[in-house]
Amino acid sequence: MADGGGPDTEIQTVSPPVPSTPDIELHKLLFFKVYKRRWFVLLVLCLLNCSNATLWLTFAPVADQSAKFLGVSLEQVNWLSLVYMVVAIPLSFGTSWMLDTLGLRTTLILGAWLNMTGAVLRCFAACVHDGLPFPFKYLLVMSGQSFGALAQPLIIFTPTKMAALWFPEDQRAIANTMASMSNPLGILVASLSSPLIAETHERIPNLLLVYAIPACIICVLATLGMQSSSPPTPPSASAESSGSEPFFKGIKLLLTNRAYLVLLLCFGSGIAVFTCFSTLLEQILCVQGYTNTFAGICGALFIVCGIVGAALLGVYVDKTKRFIEATKINMSLSALSCVAFSVVALMEQQKVAVALVCSLFGLFGFSIYPVAMELSVECSYPVGEATSAGLVFVSGQIQSVLYIVLLQALTKRLADSPRSTCGDAVLSWKVPMMVMAGLCAFFTCCFVIFFHTRYRRLEAEQRVVYEAGRSEAPATSESVPRVEG
Repeated sequence: MADGGGPDTEIQTVSPPVPSTPDIELHKLLFFKVYKRRWFVLLVLCLLNCSNATLWLTFAPVADQSAKFLGVSLEQVNWLSLVYMVVAIPLSFGTSWMLDTLGLRTTLILGAWLNMTGAVLRCFAACVHDGLPFPFKYLLVMSGQSFGALAQPLIIFTPTKMAALWFPEDQRAIANTMASMSNPLGILVASLSSPLIAETHERIPNLLLVYAIPACIICVLATLGMQSSSPPTPPSASAESSGSEPFFKGIKLLLTNRAYLVLLLCFGSGIAVFTCFSTLLEQILCVQGYTNTFAGICGALFIVCGIVGAALLGVYVDKTKRFIEATKINMSLSALSCVAFSVVALMEQQKVAVALVCSLFGLFGFSIYPVAMELSVECSYPVGEATSAGLVFVSGQIQSVLYIVLLQALTKRLADSPRSTCGDAVLSWKVPMMVMAGLCAFFTCCFVIFFHTRYRRLEAEQRVVYEAGRSEAPATSESVPRVEG
């Protein structure tokens, strides 16, 4: 209950129910204190997410050089990215439990140390001499990738939880967007930096060192700077009950929620398509004579446009709360872009068209991710944010493995390709690209037709406001700014 006694008019920093007034949004801000520390927490998460993504896709933009340096095939190089999906899947449930039970601080610090360990371990591959009968370089790099894969769910699952615990209701979507989009920002860094640094296979050790240094700095920053999992007082009504459902009960509720299951399957497919695109882009484009540098530029356009689209969409849904409309429209436009990419990527000398389609694919596709994660929380509340968003990520990881294995199995070796820049192994990606476009279009149609839900978290917050207003006399005559701690 709010303290109504005494002459002191300072806003309380405790977490009473929010009084109901005609200006609901204003008085939500009045009675829930926010802290400047939330921006530091967001910064640490963004940097960590970005670093982990650079480790994930270090080798994809320079697959040929990596294969030569490690003494393995292109398929084995692809497994350096796929291991993230394979390792993350069984650990994802434990991560959801850890976030909802042990808290944000423990989870992030553990993720930072695993990420740093993986980055440092990969650097030791440069010390292994060539000519050994066993691929020790590959095993060391794969071990480092595995540590990075262990860290990934600890980092990826965190944005919705962090946004719910530290940010007020009108900043949650944009905070989630910033934290989530730092992952594709890391992919952007890898797409641009890897081809520039590792022009030949002899420079792969330099590449590994460049990515290891930031991982070490971020680990120190997270360990010393993260002082608590949540602020002293919650920023919103729903933050008071964040993660209130027990983990296994939450899982049961999710598996009986029809709207959530549709989102789980359809958006998981979308994650898989984007993973395939990021992992296989260089191998797809090199067949038609496009260089690694051009593939890196296309990957950069894909991500930059996605980050811009996500920022704009995050601001829009923060103001309008139209999560469903925004997700359905962008998924439809993303599916059209995927179909267009499957056509133009198979054409020679079409750099402008390929770059344009990659830009549109990123603009409409990447911008969906943070909004869809918020939507997963809205349709499943009061299940914990880490659990509801985490299962969607798990679905995406499982489908990513299946999609990449399927697409690789559908490739055919070409006997002759005079324009190819792929090196010794030249594969036809015509059938795999059509299959990927078909899957993307199918699941998008399923989502548009079958996904319908209420905004349960927003309704719960409004219900708290209304019920509190009936039991307390609202002070509507004063207009007080938000309290920053």
